Amino acid sequence: MKLVIGGAFQGKFNFVKKQFPDVKEWLDGYTCSRREIFACKGMVHFHDFIKRELREGRGAEGLAEEIIEKNPDIIIVSNELGYGVVPVDPFDRKYREAVGRTCEKLAAFSEEVYRVVCGIGTAIKKKEA
Repeated sequence: MKLVIGGAFQGKFNFVKKQFPDVKEWLDGYTCSRREIFACKGMVHFHDFIKRELREGRGAEGLAEEIIEKNPDIIIVSNELGYGVVPVDPFDRKYREAVGRTCEKLAAFSEEVYRVVCGIGTAIKKKEA
């Protein structure tokens, strides 16, 4: 598994297209089904998938573990949501925490984790050869 994180509009998708050119189709977390996550090679907007799950009354509990079990080679791209002012809205706080906790579990399992800022990806975790 590989995880790519960064702020909104920081060039994460351009980075992953260059870093992982063998992935031709990227699943979009804004529109995909849960089932599709377990069969794809790469997924963008993972944070939006979690938001939809929460809005539809499903939680993110167990999501990381299910992805690790069913699709351990996936490349996941997600916005970082934990910086800045804590949201006043209870849903937004729950959403921010769900994304952070899920990505924390995915990062622990991942062979590689990158953070992208201004289009520049920095490896913050890389499997040693």
